[in-house]
Amino acid sequence: MSNELDWMLARTIAGRMNRRAFIGRATALGLTATAANGLLAQGARAQGTPKKGGTLKIGMQGGGSTDSLDPALAANQVTFQLLRMFGEPLVELTPEGALDMRLATDVSSTPDAKTWSFAIRKGVTFHDGSKLTPDDVVATLKRHSDEKSQSGALGLMKGISSMKVDGDNVVIELEAPNADLPYLMADYHLLIQPKGGVDAPAAGVGTGAYKVASHEPGVRAVFEKFDGYWDDKLGHFDSVEILVINDNTARSSALQSGQVHLINRIDPKVAGLMSRAPNLTVTNVSGRGHYVFIMHCDTAPFDNPDLRMALKLAVNRQEMVDKILMGYGSVGNDFPINAAYPLFDASIPQREYDPEQAAALYKKSGHDGSPILMSCSDVAFAGAMDAAALFQQSAQAAGIPLQIQREPGDGYWSDVWNVKPFSASYWGGRPVQDQMYSTAYLSTADWNDTRFKNAEFDDLLMKARGELDEAKRKEMYGRMAMLVRDDGGLILPMFNDFISANSKDLMGWLDDPNQDFMNGYAPHKCWFA
Repeated sequence: MSNELDWMLARTIAGRMNRRAFIGRATALGLTATAANGLLAQGARAQGTPKKGGTLKIGMQGGGSTDSLDPALAANQVTFQLLRMFGEPLVELTPEGALDMRLATDVSSTPDAKTWSFAIRKGVTFHDGSKLTPDDVVATLKRHSDEKSQSGALGLMKGISSMKVDGDNVVIELEAPNADLPYLMADYHLLIQPKGGVDAPAAGVGTGAYKVASHEPGVRAVFEKFDGYWDDKLGHFDSVEILVINDNTARSSALQSGQVHLINRIDPKVAGLMSRAPNLTVTNVSGRGHYVFIMHCDTAPFDNPDLRMALKLAVNRQEMVDKILMGYGSVGNDFPINAAYPLFDASIPQREYDPEQAAALYKKSGHDGSPILMSCSDVAFAGAMDAAALFQQSAQAAGIPLQIQREPGDGYWSDVWNVKPFSASYWGGRPVQDQMYSTAYLSTADWNDTRFKNAEFDDLLMKARGELDEAKRKEMYGRMAMLVRDDGGLILPMFNDFISANSKDLMGWLDDPNQDFMNGYAPHKCWFA
């Protein structure tokens, strides 16, 4: 009975079982209502008091042998988590989407939202012993503004005309007003490095709660608690070990056997079964994450708009959501924004599966009938190969010869994504529409993985940044969504939940829709019972 009570208690405290259900099941196991209430109160107090110590072991999908500790190059879920461990941006987002001050203590702007000032936190130490200064911040932002850095945040930097140090502040001047600039600074690539990381971008030196002890790309990384960390509310473990386990079955087995305490990307097909295990807790959080198939608009045969549209109409989105996500997500509409974003335009018509129209457009495209190759791998997203097989079947019904090329998981994010002209991928989403569009759809963005280049879209993006009238801004975003949806190379069949699982002794979990693993802060905010 003790194991079941412990499991029920953990789920109730974490918000996944209501109080009435807990008391009902506890009394069925022989406890009085008074005892059940007392146990719940005791558990809540224990959950609210973090305990220090121990080694957290995490099993993750999404890494490879080419992974780097250079923040500019982070391109998968593992590298995202590595950055979270050792570094910090100026600001972060709360689960509710508000700004959380990190290396900046205050943010202000001129009334026109064109000049922004960030007050830099004093008394912060880098892992190499040097002190954080505003000069480090400016050097970091300038490095990510340089195309040679190949930064995933390059698109966000495009609207900045100048940066300077003014006492304890960093002042950023924009070419045009942008009310969302502070949210852009929360991008995970923009963690502040000593002297901007110019001389040693992959040294893994930051200001975070944990410092790098070892890193074997694509295998494992070990972090140790940084004694000089400025925020005593975060970082409760003595050490954290991240193991790259790309195979879904092996990752689940590692959790069930106690080899690791926390895993990401639970296959929706087994999430329900795992949630019934008395020693495990499965969490799912809906947000802005999405699974995609991406075509390079500048590469044959995908430079033909009729062929692109034929492929978009050849996807049975509802079938894919039902069979791949198993209810842990929702249907997509070929643009990267859903109702989780402010100023979402719900009036945009939902694209439906239409094999007859797809067949007509395929014929109109003049394609020679040779196989259309799409690269895919299990690491692209949970259930990616099964999703690709469904796409192949629905395209076949439209007479489109789609062929799936299974790619190795190792090296997928360096050799396939953003390299090969048609592939499966995922995006975790971004806090605001401007950031999502600037990162992946602006013509000059380094991570424009569909090679979408549209002058009207670029112009609207820049104008929307400076438009302070929300109604007009929403209208602009709606037009931008239609341009991506109808003219771009994005096939977005579904928005996914972030599904994770952890051992029952891991406390402190908070649902966060910003990214997987509590926006990457599970190792900082959780602790062992």
